[in-house]
Amino acid sequence: MTKIEAARQEYADWCAAVGIHTLDDVNQVLREGRAIPFINLCEARQERKYAEAADCIHQHCGEARIVMMSGPSSSGKTSSSLRIAQQAKVLGLNPKVIELDNFFVNREDTPRDADGNFDFECLGAMDIRLLGDTLNALLAGEEVRMPRFDFTSGRQVFEPGNRLRLHDGDILFMEGIHALNPALTPSVAHRRIFRIYISALSALPGGEKVHNSTTDKRLLRRIVRDSRTRGISAEENILRWPSVRKGETDNIFPYEENADLVFNSSMPYDVPLLKYYAEPLLHEISETSPAYEKAHALLSFLEHVTALKPAEIAAVPPTSIMREFIGGQKL
Repeated sequence: MTKIEAARQEYADWCAAVGIHTLDDVNQVLREGRAIPFINLCEARQERKYAEAADCIHQHCGEARIVMMSGPSSSGKTSSSLRIAQQAKVLGLNPKVIELDNFFVNREDTPRDADGNFDFECLGAMDIRLLGDTLNALLAGEEVRMPRFDFTSGRQVFEPGNRLRLHDGDILFMEGIHALNPALTPSVAHRRIFRIYISALSALPGGEKVHNSTTDKRLLRRIVRDSRTRGISAEENILRWPSVRKGETDNIFPYEENADLVFNSSMPYDVPLLKYYAEPLLHEISETSPAYEKAHALLSFLEHVTALKPAEIAAVPPTSIMREFIGGQKL
């Protein structure tokens, strides 16, 4: 059994232990008016998973003082990494975040794709030598000048006050699409890095003749979040989705088994929550749009889902991973 399969099975086993075997069972819980206790139960379980992840980091932090996290789009990587870092603080560790986006090569050195456009997602867009030198110096206890990538000028900038040193108890947290790829850090000893793969690995079948897709769940998350935070329509998101999926297939999925820990960001109530927000957005897509076929498929699936009500949605805590997508998050 792969690490991904094991994470799916663990999720399915927990759901079964609380009486949830399919999405139809979730619908039944909601129809019976038990949504808020169910949300609270799911959130309590997720908080335990954050703590377990922090425990694993703590067990390895003697040598592994770098935590690198990756996962596909809309898996809740930002929320998960922040909650895991919070739990690490409970154990006496002091997480310090390094933004991998600051280690892009200068714009003129960025590779181009087949269409001649800059390919910011490929490994060649990262300054691997600078990253390795920086990490090794930090691991050696040195104070290091940290780069900041200026996206306007397309160049690395080194500002006098932007310096970093690792002290006792400090641990580096880094998140990015290449974080599980050993080629990102070839000069850093493998034992110094603890890798975490984060994804929404749903293991609940949708029920008879209903396909409950993990990929579609992530697309729904993305549609809801981007409509709220970036002004990107559901139509635009659906049309961009094949490109997003290609990037995941090329840069993330081949390395998922390199993870020391697989964190499943699925929540059993997440599709009923997403339905409330996503359904109106999907209905805005015209039948003449090239995105209509996919929108229609998503709407057909959501017909089999019981949506959460506003009063029930209000019970989703501000620390929940789902607040990353629907808003109201406070971490």
